[in-house]
Amino acid sequence: MKLHKTRLAPTPSGYLHLGNVISFLITVSLAKKHGAKILLRIDDLDQKRVRSEYIQDIFDTLEFLEIPYDEGPRDSKEFLKDYSQVHRIPIYKDIIYELIDKNLIFSCDCSRKTLLNKHPKKWYTGTCLHRNIPLWKSQTSLRLKTEKNASVDLNTYSKGQKSYILPRAMDFFMVQKKDRFASYQLASMADDMNFGINLIVRGMDLLPSTIAQVYLSNQLDDNKFIHSTFHHHLLIKKEGKKLSKSIGSYSISQMRKAGMKKESIYQLAGKYLNLKSTVSNLEEFSSLFLSSIPQSSK
Repeated sequence: MKLHKTRLAPTPSGYLHLGNVISFLITVSLAKKHGAKILLRIDDLDQKRVRSEYIQDIFDTLEFLEIPYDEGPRDSKEFLKDYSQVHRIPIYKDIIYELIDKNLIFSCDCSRKTLLNKHPKKWYTGTCLHRNIPLWKSQTSLRLKTEKNASVDLNTYSKGQKSYILPRAMDFFMVQKKDRFASYQLASMADDMNFGINLIVRGMDLLPSTIAQVYLSNQLDDNKFIHSTFHHHLLIKKEGKKLSKSIGSYSISQMRKAGMKKESIYQLAGKYLNLKSTVSNLEEFSSLFLSSIPQSSK
């Protein structure tokens, strides 16, 4: 199947960091190779963590680094008016109703403290599976009735179809939060299907989420997600820690304020991926990155 559309999908819960940018650059490089369109989709459904300056930072960073995209909002105003995930809540609700009709959902009132007491990693062990809590009771989340050790097939970019077992951390994963907003897993999958995305680039740390989302899509009658191809990459800092917002990696905004030019940020991106030569722009990055990975047969 032709890879015809991909997306940049940042979350406005913090300023973008180098890890975000590297994912963007990989996405754009693969899109260019396959002639795929690029959508800018900003995942803002977790409204409690969204701030206007984080949304604006996404547009500022893309402009500063000259990272192109074909579809989606061109500024914060257009995003809030036409592209916020809040506008797609009815789509998420329809999926939840389908899962309810198929008896694949149960209600859970467990707190974070309860989850920690049940499992040291806060993995959900099915505490509320047979409690028959009303689905629409206040302060409850909705979880999916997953099968133990379920096998999930993914179409990977470089290695074709691979089979995975649904990770333990994803047992009975959430599809609707206590605030009645769809979970990340459901909303991300629904958006990819809604926008016709079939090439998805993510960090390797999100592989469990990918497996969960494909598992979820397999429960639906109209499963367009099954045609998606995934590329997962790993970003490691020199001290061995993953490059992410959570460990305080420098944001692109901080780098710019410190006087760094876009060429220097491209050079950093190339170093983290161990590209063979120094890069200073998108064209150089794409050329070296594409030559460094096994080629897709698509």
